[in-house]
Amino acid sequence: MSHVVIHGGKKLHGSVATQPNKNSAMAILFACLMIKGPTTLVDVPEIDDVDQALSLLESIGATVARQANGRVMVDASGRLNLAKINSKVAKSIRTSLLLWGALAAREKTYKISKSGGCHLGERTVRPHFYALEKLGVHVTSHAGFYSVRNSSLQAAPIVMYESGDMTTENAIMAAVLASGVTTISMASANYQVQDLCYFLQKAGAKISGIGSTTLTITGVKRLRPLKNYPIMPDPIAAMTFIAAAIVTGSHLTITNCPLQFLELELCKLEVMGQKYILHQKRQSKNGKFQIADIEIFPSRLKALPDKIYGRPFPGLNIDNLVLFIPILAAAKGRTMVHDWAYENRAVYSLDLQKLGVKVTLLDPHRLWVEGQARFAPANLECPPALRPAVNLLITMLAAKGTSTLSNIEVIDRGYENIYALLNKAGAEIEIVKD
Repeated sequence: MSHVVIHGGKKLHGSVATQPNKNSAMAILFACLMIKGPTTLVDVPEIDDVDQALSLLESIGATVARQANGRVMVDASGRLNLAKINSKVAKSIRTSLLLWGALAAREKTYKISKSGGCHLGERTVRPHFYALEKLGVHVTSHAGFYSVRNSSLQAAPIVMYESGDMTTENAIMAAVLASGVTTISMASANYQVQDLCYFLQKAGAKISGIGSTTLTITGVKRLRPLKNYPIMPDPIAAMTFIAAAIVTGSHLTITNCPLQFLELELCKLEVMGQKYILHQKRQSKNGKFQIADIEIFPSRLKALPDKIYGRPFPGLNIDNLVLFIPILAAAKGRTMVHDWAYENRAVYSLDLQKLGVKVTLLDPHRLWVEGQARFAPANLECPPALRPAVNLLITMLAAKGTSTLSNIEVIDRGYENIYALLNKAGAEIEIVKD
């Protein structure tokens, strides 16, 4: 256990690099179970969630190895044993649900503990059931665990009950090895879904419509191992550093930003008066995404004239929505934030009141943010949710004086070396071992 001490009020400068994508890496690691043979991934983030996923894969019989410079090898050639699954890890990460799609063509029956992840209120798994059962995957919920029974996979038309990222990923993985042609309508087209599709496509899957809400998948009998598939950069990590630069009034460049998944965020910021320049537009290492470096300048911001809300891609990312709250607190005026996707994530924003942010909760999903806040230091504990937790860190960077933030393991789940990166850019953050 550790906590951090933040000496706030410092200007950031220079540049920080966007880390590899957390959510893409998690989905693709589970997809490696569909491949018999060693597959190597490049630019895998060194974060707690990835370590947990690797531990889970290893517990059921896959061979895994972390190599230098963000390389990870997974070999699922051998026989898997779901009876030996690390239940503690399965309970701790919600992405353990991706076993349902990844093992759909491989395991006949198994049990898995019910999963955890961020505490964001009711997070239904029924959309997974509805999609997967069309293909022959039958999941039954019990007290504390799920039992899974897989029939011979057969293609089917699927309309996603909910356009969730992980739900869509499960349907895709099951459909890739199902006999026939599957059409998935109302699919999520978010960044991690696209990255998973490109990975599977390179391994031999037949997927069309990538980047749209309708996917057509022609089943194949097997996938081939891959060497050196690069994980795309993380748009939420990029937005985190953008928010930190804006709230601290800094001149900072965030490099390696995936533009397709930040366009609306930048549009909203531009309307608010934020000045920025895009540099060196180019393709990502896997050749599928446009990236650029974003130079942020100190700017006088005004509140948005309309409420701000997230939505499935294309739209303002649901995770990035939360990162707008400290930005809105620095702007002149009042803005409504509508966080409709989660039952209680908006409630965690009340912690910002202790840092001088004027936040009024209207209901479990909507809040008012009053601008021109006088950020003040405080001693706080991270809530059990990743993005609201990093919001506290961002706001503490802007608050002149000394703040402490405990329970930072929540942040370490999703961010790679964030304290060292911020310190290199001019912040003053001490990590204290408890």
